[in-house]
Amino acid sequence: MSSTRADEAPTPTRSTPEGLFLGEFAPGTPEWDAARGGLCVTATEIAAVMGLSPWASRFSLWHKKSGLPTAPFEMTPAIEWGNRLEAAVVGKFADEHPEWMTAPAGTWRNRDREWQRATPDQLLYPVSAPTDWPGAVDVAAQPTALLEAKTSPYGDGWEDGLPVHYRCQIQWQLDTLGLKTCHVALLVSGHDYREYVVEYDPKDAELMRDMAATFLHDVRNDNRPPIDTSDATYETIRRQTEGREDVEVEIPPAMAARYETAQEAVKAAAAELTGAKSAVLDAIGGNRWAAVAQRRIAYRTVKADGTTLALQPARKKAAA
Repeated sequence: MSSTRADEAPTPTRSTPEGLFLGEFAPGTPEWDAARGGLCVTATEIAAVMGLSPWASRFSLWHKKSGLPTAPFEMTPAIEWGNRLEAAVVGKFADEHPEWMTAPAGTWRNRDREWQRATPDQLLYPVSAPTDWPGAVDVAAQPTALLEAKTSPYGDGWEDGLPVHYRCQIQWQLDTLGLKTCHVALLVSGHDYREYVVEYDPKDAELMRDMAATFLHDVRNDNRPPIDTSDATYETIRRQTEGREDVEVEIPPAMAARYETAQEAVKAAAAELTGAKSAVLDAIGGNRWAAVAQRRIAYRTVKADGTTLALQPARKKAAA
């Protein structure tokens, strides 16, 4: 432990049991891309490897790692404001937990597995009780936990803990650095602050390492993953060719049947949904909510003059 005044920021040690510090890089710079690129799997990518990411698929990630065309990164308002509010969320956690000192984590790789990378939000250093001289605290020489700062416009999916793709990300970070605990600070709707704690799970970490190693083997050996049903896969396939030749391509009968059956199913589902919406909207009348057994099913939106605009489905809790 090293003594320092409480109003002075000590210089933390960049050392963890199994992590090798690579540096702090500004997002989007060549150095940042180099630290995260190539044949490696980062904490933000492991959920895609596992088939659990809402933004990427194993198929789309394979194409990215293979140097093939993929959809470019898009700075959405949600991502922009998540980045802007990260410091505020970290500050709130620090106010609530004087027993921890926070410090930016930077980018790391595992000491034994060069391909395992992670960029946690913050490192947490334990702070002991004040020392025998006024205004001083003892700060541990090494971090013993991580902090992830998250924002969400809605609390759905967080009631029973973290969404599964965030759990993947955190387990990968802990496994990369060799730490056992990650604290998660969440800000919902700009005013609802929550905290969670995730403990290291060696079985989950082993499963993720095995799947990541298999994935990288497939990249090296040009073994393309099968086409799945995700939007990310469709967008990736869209970008693999340019131009158009007036050529007729014969496809397997089963593929054609699947496509035509799905098209008819979409039409039938759309028609059934319209009928169901009409019935529910008629039952609501001039009110707002439709519910069954006190569970809200849908709600009615209105225009400025009070007439009906649309019927919207009530938000459902996502599986943890």
